[in-house]
Amino acid sequence: MGKRQFVSTRLLRPGMIIDQPITDATGRVMIEKHILLDQYQIEYLLSRGINGIYITDSLDEERPRQPIEEKRIILPAEVKRTIAREREEDPKKVEMSETVKARVNEGIQYLFNNTNADNFSIAADKVSAELTDAIMNNSAVAIDINTLKISDEYTFKHSVDVGMISMIIAKKHGFSKEEVREIGLAGLLHDMGKSKISPDILNKPGKLTEEEFAEMKKHPLYGYQILVDRGGFSKAVLAGVLQHHEKINCSGYPMGVSKDLIHPYGRLIAVADIFDALVTKRPYKDAFPMREAVEMIMSMTGELDIDFINSFLGSVICYPVDSMVELSNGEICKVVANNPKYPLRPKVVAVKSGAVYDLTNDFSCANLIIM
Repeated sequence: MGKRQFVSTRLLRPGMIIDQPITDATGRVMIEKHILLDQYQIEYLLSRGINGIYITDSLDEERPRQPIEEKRIILPAEVKRTIAREREEDPKKVEMSETVKARVNEGIQYLFNNTNADNFSIAADKVSAELTDAIMNNSAVAIDINTLKISDEYTFKHSVDVGMISMIIAKKHGFSKEEVREIGLAGLLHDMGKSKISPDILNKPGKLTEEEFAEMKKHPLYGYQILVDRGGFSKAVLAGVLQHHEKINCSGYPMGVSKDLIHPYGRLIAVADIFDALVTKRPYKDAFPMREAVEMIMSMTGELDIDFINSFLGSVICYPVDSMVELSNGEICKVVANNPKYPLRPKVVAVKSGAVYDLTNDFSCANLIIM
């Protein structure tokens, strides 16, 4: 372990090793812990009014070292001007206060543990109202997965994540506020039927047997029946819960119906459900990186509704503005703008040459990808 010390930002020099993450107002990590600072990052710290940070004199041996030649670049003045000229802020991301997070987490756990409660539908409406306010009462239109993970318990966390992501997709798609609320409610409750599945099956670290998988596939029906028995839920919400695992090519469950028989809520929630499952670590699998998860969603046009896929793509940010990426041509670049519906193809500026690569709109960049 290296020696840790607090240093004034004005005394920082390229190549120093930062020993803390730097986040922006939304909680997004702008500078990661244990990287070698470059001049651009130091100027970013100064512009933020950050008076000092912790640095260390060596990297942890167990952490992979980043190439020094990539991190000690001092940006030429012309490159700085190009970055400033091309830079566009990312869309505002959804934020939830710690108080709201705590209430939503408590509410969803109550619902899972009290499916027979007389006030079940009232409690569900209160939880969905918290999320609706967070989504609709501001200009946020982007998904930040890191802000959605509010519980370590998978089922609860996943339910809240899917509710939030579904609402963002619905807002982007143009649904009314009431429809966004209903979609969020269905997203929150989509896995309620898992409360009737044995924990041994839910938390099994290995592959399920045929019998166990057959039982797991019943959870949409169990959830639908819970909501019907409790009463107070619209037919659209019931359909969203029942059909969130249906696929437009009839390969889904529990009924295996075609697109025209799947309610829009079910088709939308399916996108959010699959994406969050991909980026979440489970006992039987590691989490996929966001890029790979987005690519997998993009490849599922035969199973998922293309219109809701597009609304999802217009809401997710894979490479935040000001992050550093490497192109397949070997250039190290700063992300300066993201392109709606093409989250894997941002506009970037090479930190050495100052070349601008618009990976979406410039045909000459068609053969370039982010590594």
